[in-house]
Amino acid sequence: MAESPQAKTGPFTDETRAAAREIIARYPAGRERSALLPMLHLVQAAEGCVTAEGVDLCAREIGITAAEVSAVATFYTMYKRRPVGDWLVSVCTNLSCALMGGQEVYDRLSKKLGVGHDQTTEDGSITLEHAECLAACDYAPVMTVNYEFYDGVDEGAAEGIVDALQRGERPPPTRGGPLCTFAEVSRQLAGFEDPRPEGIAGPGWLEPSVVGLTVAEEAGWRGEIAHTDRAGGPAGAAPVEDVLPDKAPADGARSGASPAAGAPTTTKGA
Repeated sequence: MAESPQAKTGPFTDETRAAAREIIARYPAGRERSALLPMLHLVQAAEGCVTAEGVDLCAREIGITAAEVSAVATFYTMYKRRPVGDWLVSVCTNLSCALMGGQEVYDRLSKKLGVGHDQTTEDGSITLEHAECLAACDYAPVMTVNYEFYDGVDEGAAEGIVDALQRGERPPPTRGGPLCTFAEVSRQLAGFEDPRPEGIAGPGWLEPSVVGLTVAEEAGWRGEIAHTDRAGGPAGAAPVEDVLPDKAPADGARSGASPAAGAPTTTKGA
């Protein structure tokens, strides 16, 4: 079993403490505890996981107990209690992805890296985990690296992505933003912008997400979607085309990105 990288424990820098107070200042007086989720991401960006010191920092700055902070940190899977590498590789092995080969993808990467679930390579660079669902069944099988999607991967494509990471490269995701290290993406999740010039997100969905809409349009189907207002009362209905997103860009992804090998595609009339 590979050892987890060491957490960067110790006194937090003045910069991190200032960032924590900046997060708290986003919320109205009396609602400071709402800052806890982004603050935990900030701690994770600084230390590689949510450490005991990080829990104490959140508790002191917000004015709640360490037990309350720990209850939140242990509830959500995105908060790690052990340090992860620069690259968190998550492979979906839930039903849709498993049926499409997700378990085989995970097994191939586990064998290649010499680690199992929630373990990190000896050089501390890559942490592997199997995920119960990545909310992308329409692109199965999928994997993510630091929460950026690689859609329709087979064993070879997944291994190629990991090879690129081990060479120090940042292979472009199929969709979404450019690839960031775990520390970088944790800071973004804390609400701080990516300062890199290339840090611009691309489309979060592609053609497979709107196959049903395409079929409905070609068949001439029209309907109404009932909805309610904020008070919960009826607010009439809206035409289908008024509540669905615009179509994806013609190239299907942001510039420079291409679907992973085996990625599903659709064509008019499919």
